[in-house]
Amino acid sequence: MDLRIFTEPQQGATYDTLLTVAKATEDLGFDAFFRSDHYLRMGSVDGLPGPTDAWITLAGLARETRRIRLGTLMTAATFRLPGVLAIQVAQVDQMSGGRVELGIGAGWFEEEHTAYGIPFPKEKFARLEEQLAIVTGLWATEPGKTFDFHGTHYDLTDSPALPKPAQRKVPVLIGGHGATRTPRLAGQYADEFNMPFASVEDSERQFGRVRAAAEKAGRKGDDLVYSNALVVCVGKDDQEVARRAAVIGREVDELKANGLAGTPAEVVDKIGRYAEAGSQRIYLQLLDLSDLDHLELISAQVQSQLS
Repeated sequence: MDLRIFTEPQQGATYDTLLTVAKATEDLGFDAFFRSDHYLRMGSVDGLPGPTDAWITLAGLARETRRIRLGTLMTAATFRLPGVLAIQVAQVDQMSGGRVELGIGAGWFEEEHTAYGIPFPKEKFARLEEQLAIVTGLWATEPGKTFDFHGTHYDLTDSPALPKPAQRKVPVLIGGHGATRTPRLAGQYADEFNMPFASVEDSERQFGRVRAAAEKAGRKGDDLVYSNALVVCVGKDDQEVARRAAVIGREVDELKANGLAGTPAEVVDKIGRYAEAGSQRIYLQLLDLSDLDHLELISAQVQSQLS
């Protein structure tokens, strides 16, 4: 079971804070550092000092880290034109020496679009599908050849399809709870399917849908990695769990029901249940980015038992 660290910087974090957490992620032996792609805080937090851009952040981290994978959960297809996104991701992949992964979704948070003047189209899923076709098509085009795409929402003619990523293929992550369209897209385009903030039972059900969709698309179900994203709150005892839950404004019982919370033994046990449902990788949503002792505890007493 891979453990990856997943942050939500729109809730309030500077680049320097993210760099500190990313370096700790690397030093403590975690597999990857991922971040959300949002421009507006959620809930009652003030979000100060304001948002950081996902791909600018990852470009900086690409030069400051050496081993960990870097990526997004999830880049909104509404934020960037697909040709521009393909260039950005390829460049950051080059800067990292081939350690980037692209998580991409349709986009859903209307308020942040309104706040920053980003168009929020009514039909988002069809745009996402065209973006996936374009981004993966640009990367797959052989050097010296050109790429064309003529869709409903995007039109590319004689694109040189440059630059190329450092990796032969940048892993693409697709996720979500949708029962029909999401599995179909994942089955066609994804290297990894991520089930965010879901129960063991719902995850197992959705993994089955994605496997079936992959096979319908002419692939094998095992061609994809299956993963979960879950909030994490671990303490050496009940008092420490309660203290960490209070800092992030959550209740312990709710966290235990909906995330990975409790003592290391409790969290290892619950991760095991996700593994039995088919999950191969967990993205630990770390909400208090100032608590590096939390990361050290997870590394020493959770991750060590899984490896």
